Amino acid sequence: MKKENVWTKYDEEKTAQVDALAKEYRDFLDNGKTERECVDVIVNMAEAAGYRELPKLIQEGKKLSAGDKVYAVLMNKTVVMFQMGTKPLTQGLNILGAHIDSPRLDIKQNPLYEDTELALLDTHYYGGVKKYQWVTIPLALHGVVVKKDGMAVEINIGENEDDPVFFISDLLVHLSAEQMEKKASKVIEGEALDIIVGSRPLAGEEKDAVKAGILKLLKETYEIEEEDFISAELEVVPAGKSRDAGFDRSMILGYGQDDRVCAFTSLKAMLETGRTERTACCILVDKEEIGSVGATGMQSRFFENTVAEVMELAGQYSELNLRRCLAASNMLSSDVSAAFDPSYASCFEKKNAAYFGKGMVFNKFTGARGKSGSNDANAEYMAHIRSIMEDSGVAYQTAELGKVDVGGGGTIAYILALYGMNVIDCGIAVLSMHAPWEATSKADIYETTCGYRAFLEKACL
Repeated sequence: MKKENVWTKYDEEKTAQVDALAKEYRDFLDNGKTERECVDVIVNMAEAAGYRELPKLIQEGKKLSAGDKVYAVLMNKTVVMFQMGTKPLTQGLNILGAHIDSPRLDIKQNPLYEDTELALLDTHYYGGVKKYQWVTIPLALHGVVVKKDGMAVEINIGENEDDPVFFISDLLVHLSAEQMEKKASKVIEGEALDIIVGSRPLAGEEKDAVKAGILKLLKETYEIEEEDFISAELEVVPAGKSRDAGFDRSMILGYGQDDRVCAFTSLKAMLETGRTERTACCILVDKEEIGSVGATGMQSRFFENTVAEVMELAGQYSELNLRRCLAASNMLSSDVSAAFDPSYASCFEKKNAAYFGKGMVFNKFTGARGKSGSNDANAEYMAHIRSIMEDSGVAYQTAELGKVDVGGGGTIAYILALYGMNVIDCGIAVLSMHAPWEATSKADIYETTCGYRAFLEKACL
C-alpha cells in the first residue's frame, strides 16, 4: 500500500515535460484570477484546439457527428466542452468537472467612503477564508463595471509592475495586546476587511476630498461614476504572479489553485484527448465555494440543458434519451485534496492522507463528520478507476480530508450523482488550501493531467 514519490521515477525527458506543463499552468493561473478571466483563457485554448461555439451551430442548423468538438459558455463564468464519441450518447459521457471560482473579497455595491482622510472600499468576503490572512498583503482589483447603457469596463489593477496595489491595514503589535487575546476567527472581523485605496485630497474640495479625488481618477481613467458600482462585479485578489517554490523548483505557489489546478489539468486532458468511443465532456463551473448555487453554479440546469442541445444536434434527443445519457455517465469530480502538512500533523490521519509527489488523489468520500453532505463512490467504480490508472501508468493515491471529526468539505460530486451516474472526487493535493497563496507539486499536476486523459479515453463502466 506504500506509494512511491514519483520524482524518483522521472528521467530528464520526463522532468522536462513536467516543467513545461508547470510553466503553462502558471500562465493559466496568472491570466485567470477571476471566473470571467478564466473563461476567456479557456475559450481561447479551446478554439485554438478546434472547438466551435455550440449556440452558433444551433443557429446554423449544423449536425454533430463523431469527432466534432463544441463548447458553450454561460454568463462568462461557466463553460462546458464536448468531444463527440463514436457510441450513441445514451451510453453515457465521460465527464471531468471542476470549479473556477476561488475564495476572495468582493467589493460591495455601495463601497466607496472616506474616514479620517483615507479612502476605502467596503468588501464582503467570498467562500471560506481565514480573514486574518488577507491583511497587510498587496492586493489587486479585477472585474467588470457595466454602465447603464450596457457598456462593460474591464478592470485589472495591481498586476503589472507599474500598477498601484491596494491593502488592508492591521493593528500594530505595540497596541494589539487586547486583539491578540481574541480567537483567530475574531482577530479580524468581516466588516474590517476594507481595502485602502487612497489618501490624497482633491484640491478645492472641503468635504470628503480624498474620496472626491478617487472618483475623479475613476472618471478620467475608466469613465466610471460612483453609482456604477451598483452594477459592478469587482473582486479583490492577491497581487502578483504565481512562482516556482523551493530550492529545487518542485512546487508552485500561487493564488486560486483551489480549484484552478484541477480546472487546468481537466482542460489540458480534454484538449489532448484523441478520438474516443464515449463522448468526452469537461465542465468548469462557478460558485462552488458558496454551495454551487445560482445560474452559473453546478446546481443550475445549464449542464443538463446543454447536454440536451448536443443530443438534439446529434439527432439523438428525447427526454428519455437525455435521462439515459446522464444516468449512464461516468464522472471525475475534479477538486483538490488537503496535502499532509507536518507542521499540523495532528489534523491528519497518516494512512489516509494525501502527500506531495505521490500523484493524483482519489477521495472516495468527502463531507464532514459522519460523511455528511458527501458523495460516497461505490466500490465497483473505484475498482474500474484503479484499473484505468494502473494500466495507463498513472501514479495515484487515496485520501480523506483530515481526521474524522476534525473538519470536512464538499465538492460538486453529489450534484452530478443525483442523475444516478458514477462519480468520485479526484484531484491534486494542496498545502495552505484557501489561503491567499496555496502550494502544489509539479509532479502531481503532471500525473493528474495524464490520469484525467486516461479516464476520458478509457472509462466504460
